[in-house]
Amino acid sequence: MSDTPTQFTGLWITDDGHVRHELLPGGRYVEARGSRERAYQGRYEISGTHIEYWDDTGFTANGDFIGGVLHHAGMILRRN
Repeated sequence: MSDTPTQFTGLWITDDGHVRHELLPGGRYVEARGSRERAYQGRYEISGTHIEYWDDTGFTANGDFIGGVLHHAGMILRRN
């Protein structure tokens, strides 16, 4: 895996603050949902503006960075 593009690392949140993705350097992420701070965690890879997620439990997901926002599973997350 190549280095994670630094423009994508950091905290991304939905407008209501319910879902929070922290994209960590080195290809790991932590997702919080509501009061569950570590609801999901795993690894991710970014290719161009596309992101693929692999949760530690085996769940997979993906998304795209478009116009400075992350579109993921029907949600829009903005950089915090």
